[in-house]
Amino acid sequence: MTTAIHKPAAADHVGLIVQHVLMHADPSSVPLVARNAAKIFMLDSIGVALAGASVAESSLVRRAALTWGKSGGLDCDASVWGSREKLPAPSAAMVNAFHIHNQEFDCVHEKAVVHPMAVILAALMAYAERNGQVSGAKFLAALAIAVDVATVIGMTATKPIRFFRPAQCGCLGAAVGMAYLAGMDEVGIKNTLGLAYSQLAGTMQAHIEGTPTLALQVAFAARAAVCAVDLAQLGFRAPHDVIDGKYGYFALIEDGVANVAAFAELGKVWQITRVSHKPYPTGRAAQGGISALQTAMREHDLTADAVISVVLHAPLLIRQLVDRPYRDGMATNYARLCLSYLLALVLRDGKVGLDAYNETNLRDPQLRALAHRINIVADTNTNPNALTPQALTLQLAGGRSVSVDIGVVYGSPEAPMTSDAQHEKFVACCKHAPKPLTDLQIERLIAAINTIEGTEDASSIVKLTIAL
Repeated sequence: MTTAIHKPAAADHVGLIVQHVLMHADPSSVPLVARNAAKIFMLDSIGVALAGASVAESSLVRRAALTWGKSGGLDCDASVWGSREKLPAPSAAMVNAFHIHNQEFDCVHEKAVVHPMAVILAALMAYAERNGQVSGAKFLAALAIAVDVATVIGMTATKPIRFFRPAQCGCLGAAVGMAYLAGMDEVGIKNTLGLAYSQLAGTMQAHIEGTPTLALQVAFAARAAVCAVDLAQLGFRAPHDVIDGKYGYFALIEDGVANVAAFAELGKVWQITRVSHKPYPTGRAAQGGISALQTAMREHDLTADAVISVVLHAPLLIRQLVDRPYRDGMATNYARLCLSYLLALVLRDGKVGLDAYNETNLRDPQLRALAHRINIVADTNTNPNALTPQALTLQLAGGRSVSVDIGVVYGSPEAPMTSDAQHEKFVACCKHAPKPLTDLQIERLIAAINTIEGTEDASSIVKLTIAL
């Protein structure tokens, strides 16, 4: 280990990442609180993926992946969770990542605006399954380190999101996490990161058009990360200065303006402990408004008929991500990020669940009428990456009004879902899979993930995702 690894220059952010990886070669050096958080969000993400396999476009992704490696062939060494399908590890990572993110139900790091586990868990689990000898303890440490890298890079953003940050930062984090699992040295880690960077892609165009390609960009990133580590293990050379360089991440993705102070948190704040659950299957930008409206209706015993209008005062990012007009017959992916539709569901049903996007709802004239009562208004917050504070105001029949301030969003570390709520979400997702798990299978899967640090093969949990 060279001096440069121990003491990288302040502007050498790749060096800081390398240092972070090598300093935690012993999995036990990763704090217990981080490893426990990794288990919590691993459980959440696997559940979300099982439900995500029921999304219509999933069959198209799997069919395409089969053309890149015959199911069950000698080169097929990783599983599509919840099924007996096996694919080459890059393809399996791609399919599972798509399943994690395609319902917008996966966890998110709010300050980074990154869904850290979609790319990372899918890629690392495919790598571990192919390897067959990755211990549970090392796997948890790798997850925590990978999430650190993805989210710290994400937190450097100073401008509104243009490129699809969850895919790009997730790819970089996953690549580093697999380099950790492979026990790579400084050069190997840098090559892996450089090869991942060289494949970065994904923009917000899929988001604004409301197409399922948004989740597919996450899937592509998972596949790219596995390909990166495979090439690096063979000794393929890659550019190393991919964060600070003339054409590195800061220069190209962040237009040369980055909040590099975020890197000071590496090794001090384990970002996996700062990740938020999503209580509802929609983008994080919609979660605060949904929760606040539920609270207002419950506490004041309101029905939809009593609500004349709903106004949400929110930061720019909320408007950018979920303030899209209600459309008759809109596609599911568009509806998932249409806050007026989502709040209309809350007015009518009191909730937004996994069945929120069925054809009956998407064409319900009552929801259309309710959606037209809802408006989102920009507040004075100038932070382009802020989700809070928000304020919800309901104008009621009879001239009354009700207001709810949203300082923190339900599901965040400051306002966490209870253990019971997390369990309820996981069970609902497992029951929503194409081949639902039984209650006994669900409890066995939960127990296996909760005790994964004691296993010699972290990927052994994959077989527990398959319905009997």
